Amino acid sequence: MRRNVIETVLGGVVLAVAAVFLAFAYKSADLRKVQGYDITANFNSITGLQSGADVRISGVKVGTVTGLTLDPTTYQAVVHLSVDNSVKLPKDTAAVIASESLLGGKFLSLEPGGDPDMIKANGKIEFTQSTPGLEQLLGQVIFSLQSMSKSGDQANGQSAGGQQGQAPGQAPAQPPKL
Repeated sequence: MRRNVIETVLGGVVLAVAAVFLAFAYKSADLRKVQGYDITANFNSITGLQSGADVRISGVKVGTVTGLTLDPTTYQAVVHLSVDNSVKLPKDTAAVIASESLLGGKFLSLEPGGDPDMIKANGKIEFTQSTPGLEQLLGQVIFSLQSMSKSGDQANGQSAGGQQGQAPGQAPAQPPKL
């Protein structure tokens, strides 16, 4: 009987410690939803961006993505976001979808401009940039490597066959002596 009481108490201590760690992780992860004024931004592609994602300026969380919709007339993705009331954004602010890491999620990065006029509540960010997907980036790298390989083969073909315009089997011309 004594062993069951010790195991029960030890299990309770483990659960209490786990609860403390979860509370600490929640507070340090800054998972709170930012309440503020609502604005929108239109993007050609928002692949990987999800509702609830962070909105950051210089790496500091200043807002939250509150919704994602499709504009039926332009077929662009409309990102709805809430920005902290203490942060005023100039009208020429740019919104960029950025990656947290190579395998991580996406967040919305805001790059404020220098316009003296500010975006009002229910306003719109005019300057947006979608991040290319991993498949697109890999395709560009492979294409670049292939084109570099082809240009390298052409350069090697000229040096292997001698000077351009030289007939096969003919000795290469001697460089002029100075």
